[in-house]
Amino acid sequence: MNLLKTLATVSGMTMLSRVTGLLRELLIARAFGASAYTDAFNVAFRIPNLLRRLFAEGAFSQAFVPILAEYKNQKGEAATKELADHVATVLIWALVLTCILGIVAAPVVVYLIATGLADDPSAYSSAVLMTRIMFPYIGFMAFVALAGGILNTWRQFRIPAVTPVLLNLSFIAASLFVAPHMEQPVYALAFAVVVGGLLQVAIQIPALLKIGMLPRIGFGLKAALRDQGVRRVLRQMVPAIAAVSVAQISIIINTNIASRLAAGSVSWLTYADRLMEFPTALLGVALGTILLPSLSKAHADKDAEEYSSLLDWGLRLTFLLALPSAVGLATLSEPLTTTLFHYGKFDELAVSMTGQALIAYGVGLIGLIVVKILAPGFYAKQDIRTPVKIAIVVLITTQLLNLVFVPYFKHAGLALSVGVGACLNASLLYFGLRRRKIYTPHKGWGIFFIRICAALSLLAGVALWTAGNFDWIGLQSRPWHRVGALSLVMLACAVTYFGSLLAMGFRFRDFKRMGR
Repeated sequence: MNLLKTLATVSGMTMLSRVTGLLRELLIARAFGASAYTDAFNVAFRIPNLLRRLFAEGAFSQAFVPILAEYKNQKGEAATKELADHVATVLIWALVLTCILGIVAAPVVVYLIATGLADDPSAYSSAVLMTRIMFPYIGFMAFVALAGGILNTWRQFRIPAVTPVLLNLSFIAASLFVAPHMEQPVYALAFAVVVGGLLQVAIQIPALLKIGMLPRIGFGLKAALRDQGVRRVLRQMVPAIAAVSVAQISIIINTNIASRLAAGSVSWLTYADRLMEFPTALLGVALGTILLPSLSKAHADKDAEEYSSLLDWGLRLTFLLALPSAVGLATLSEPLTTTLFHYGKFDELAVSMTGQALIAYGVGLIGLIVVKILAPGFYAKQDIRTPVKIAIVVLITTQLLNLVFVPYFKHAGLALSVGVGACLNASLLYFGLRRRKIYTPHKGWGIFFIRICAALSLLAGVALWTAGNFDWIGLQSRPWHRVGALSLVMLACAVTYFGSLLAMGFRFRDFKRMGR
């Protein structure tokens, strides 16, 4: 399997997801702006999203995929199918119970997540109602995470990568066609989440049937829990949940702090986060997705050289593409924010505040992406406890940084703390892998960094100079002119960066890699 070609395929699908995601945010920004009600929706949506990452995509995938790969490589398809059936039974019924409890306890959950909303009874009650509407989403996402783990292990990456597009399309349809007809338009977004979840479940089923791995969800919970494979997954999920919990606790604390700042702070961070997710998803998530099954196979085959080589390849690609993305976010924050969001109720203040958060996120972008490459180095070896210990250190550090940054930078200080914490996380993971001799860097990193830094300096200069020739706020009435101007600026930046790298000896073929 050509890993670079696979990465391009997964990144292409992810690009489609992020483009539709940006379109969804553009429509939401235009229709609702940044207000107490959009804050209420973002808080409400963050709750099922948090639990989705905690119980489904995050902890579950980290625990399930390496064990599933082991079964597939060593025990055969029948045993692997039985494991998938039993895991599906346990996972889905656990999430059904969680959904019921969440719907009942929604007022308490919303208060704990964003105490600042309680100062506005209308916004608080809206957040509670939308939380109840959206809670079933985590049940849908549990199945999607299970399906994605199976399909990725079978090297079927396309469907899991394109799945998020359906949620975005649901949001877009709700913003355009449903919201204008509702007494409280923002509620349309909550219903869109549920519809999007159903669509994401539906698209997995044909792909699973094709490979003969559609899980059968039964009522025999006790029998499923007696399966030794299930018990191994559950044992691995305990530290995995702890690892994901640490990150999500940080998000909860930051959301709570943001809810106590100026109205719109939660939304400004959300819009900036949407832009930051572009490079993190296209590179970090896509690379992490294809690396985990490959690393798991190398571990099962006891091929230490291949294991280290995979990590080295992933890191080089990350630095090659993530560093210019970080420079671009920092130098082009106003052009990006105005071109994508500065319409309708999204005013000049929102542009400025979102831009500040975007610059702050850019500082730590490389850390956020590198974590997604290095963490699978531990997960594939079924070592989840080490990332947990590191994550706890990062959580404490991030909140200490909030005490320093938030008084001076307000909502942008929250983004800056997250970014700096991510860089610390990446550093500790890197040194942990080196200390255990899991990863040994290949030769040539020194000259690699010298060339990258030279190209980045040229990129930053071109970005600042070209962007400074346009009045981005003034072009609001001519959106297509603004789109064209941003396209020209980004094209100039891309030509400068990659052209200079080619002149210094970089070649595309150097990053090709075949997986075993």
